[in-house]
Amino acid sequence: MINELAVGDFEFAALNEARNYRTVLAREFAPFLSGRVAEIGAGIGQMTAEFQALPNVGQLTAVEPDSRFHSEYVRRNPSIPLVRGTASDIPDKTGWNSIVAINVLEHIEHDEEELKVWHSLVAGRGGYVCLFIPARPEIYAPIDKDFGHYRRYTKPELRRKLTAAGFTIVRLYYFNWLGYFAWLVKFRWLGQRTFDVGSVRTFDRYLLPVVYGMESNLCRPPFGQSLIAIGQALPTRQV
Repeated sequence: MINELAVGDFEFAALNEARNYRTVLAREFAPFLSGRVAEIGAGIGQMTAEFQALPNVGQLTAVEPDSRFHSEYVRRNPSIPLVRGTASDIPDKTGWNSIVAINVLEHIEHDEEELKVWHSLVAGRGGYVCLFIPARPEIYAPIDKDFGHYRRYTKPELRRKLTAAGFTIVRLYYFNWLGYFAWLVKFRWLGQRTFDVGSVRTFDRYLLPVVYGMESNLCRPPFGQSLIAIGQALPTRQV
């Protein structure tokens, strides 16, 4: 069994090589990130700078509960505030325009309750929640368990949970059909429990641009390694 710290180390090392991946995610969420934005589960802040650079983001605040990542986050993003806790620990409970969470919801056992917390943060302004999460339970593998994933999602499940939390679905689609097969073979069938950073780099540089171009310009696939979801909270009425 890979210990939790080692998992974080090689997961972050892989993400560090995935430059196109980070750019693509920022591009997908950019239309819905504006004003006051909270990044939930920021880790060591590898996506934080991407979000801060978006033209419509005014005030970005990161939220990270794992104390092991705080010092590295601050080193990378010294000027971007960090809440050292969960979404429930954000001091300002209202007035957020957007929440973004990259590979976070699957780590939360009671995910439906967490979505309600996120809804409460953005409901006052009719804001958005932007999610990127692992998809398809049939490819759940030992490495998912090592990562602390409680589940991988389907579109109907995520739609139901977002709707139950009070969000209206704006966008919901699978992402990275080729990655689905890579995860199925390497991690589900062969049981590998580490990323090969070189393979991540190769996929990111040469294959992801082709896959993303097909998915964004031709048609969204009926399955994928991940799900992208945008939900909007209806503005609360002033009494």
